[in-house]
Amino acid sequence: MSTSATSSTSSASIYAALNGTSSSSSKSSSTTSSDDIQSQFMTMLVTQLQNQDPLSPMDSSAMTSQLAQISTVSGLEKVNSTLETLLTSYDSTQSMQAAALLGSNVLVPGSGLTLSESQAVGGFEVASAADSVVLTIKDSNGNVVNTVDFGAAKAGSHLFAWDGTDASGAKVADGTYTVTVTATQGGSSVTSTALQLGQVSAVVRTSDGYQLDVGTGTLVDYDDVRQVL
Repeated sequence: MSTSATSSTSSASIYAALNGTSSSSSKSSSTTSSDDIQSQFMTMLVTQLQNQDPLSPMDSSAMTSQLAQISTVSGLEKVNSTLETLLTSYDSTQSMQAAALLGSNVLVPGSGLTLSESQAVGGFEVASAADSVVLTIKDSNGNVVNTVDFGAAKAGSHLFAWDGTDASGAKVADGTYTVTVTATQGGSSVTSTALQLGQVSAVVRTSDGYQLDVGTGTLVDYDDVRQVL
């Protein structure tokens, strides 16, 4: 009977230490390393073996199960450590890539279209192949200036140029216009997005990642860049 009581007391003490409920563990850091977990686990296992009832020894399958548990915990900690390293490396790589865009012209989601010296460049993106893409250009008052039949387009982002003429072929004034995209395939609508041209003048790091100032009035996410021109 004394052996059973000793085993129960020792196991309870060790479980308390592992769970951080003992007075000594409350003073230590809440973060436990893989080596500490393995050491504590082995101490608990050895104590259980030393104080087990000779008439009812620990089942070998139970010991195997406990050893498998500590192996799993150790493996998860190593995976977490590896992921943290990868995230740090990814963040450093993305910062260098974002910085390399400074001064570059890029296409990002947006409907703005700037006409300068009768030349304007914009873009669009289609989610899947389309047999017809039509661009509708409007002035600052929302009036339709011209429509451009781009024709068929593969899935992805595309660049287009506008010569600054209206539907009659007359030149319109330089300024800011907007463009909308309508894409179809066999008569069915295809998801499409207008893209606008901007020049990267600054890179800003935020809690959500890197953002770029491309002169559109609002910062755009680094991942929103569709093309670098």
